[in-house]
Amino acid sequence: MAPSPLALIASATLVTLVATGTGAIVLQQGSQFSHPRRVGGSFAMADLDGKPVSQADLLGKPTALFFGFTHCPEVCPTTLATLSAALGRMGRDADRLNVVFVTLDPERDTPESLRDYLAAFDPRIRSFVGTPEQVARMADAYHVAYKRVPVQGGDYTMEHSATVGLFDKTGRMVGEIGYGEDEDRTLSKLITLALPGQCAPGGGAALWETNGPTNACGPRS
Repeated sequence: MAPSPLALIASATLVTLVATGTGAIVLQQGSQFSHPRRVGGSFAMADLDGKPVSQADLLGKPTALFFGFTHCPEVCPTTLATLSAALGRMGRDADRLNVVFVTLDPERDTPESLRDYLAAFDPRIRSFVGTPEQVARMADAYHVAYKRVPVQGGDYTMEHSATVGLFDKTGRMVGEIGYGEDEDRTLSKLITLALPGQCAPGGGAALWETNGPTNACGPRS
């Protein structure tokens, strides 16, 4: 399948992400993210229990979506660890989100290996698997660039886009978390995604407050 124009842009950006350790930052303004893009679409995958999943499973709640693979040496474990720490700080407010890790390496990433891999991270992080063709279609729909790269010894690695896509409950992309963004910045974006226009009600109200010139919801200082 030929990559989309945005995927080609993402592929070029990947070099910068690896070289500098930073990603494109989408700034918050109030409860919204600037520069929304039309990204996403229909797909057919499965969860780790073999249950079919589709775009409909990502609707109704905001979603943080990250594509990677379990043999990833740095980008994936670093990103998942940062997401996990932020989700842990959010407490039960993180239940308002879908957080999904989509494998780009179906040859090696079986449901069993993914379950073992994700055991080190927040249990609210789910994973989707599929055939190579299904993965390619989903990656294309979400404008994720990736390719298989041979390494010494006959093995291979995967190069891939390194950002976490942020989507509202209707499936519209509203922001992203760039590779290398710290835990506080990640937390702020996830809170804004989960609680648009407000701070957490109930028990969460003790943790979050509206602050700063953007009037965004963030950790109470």
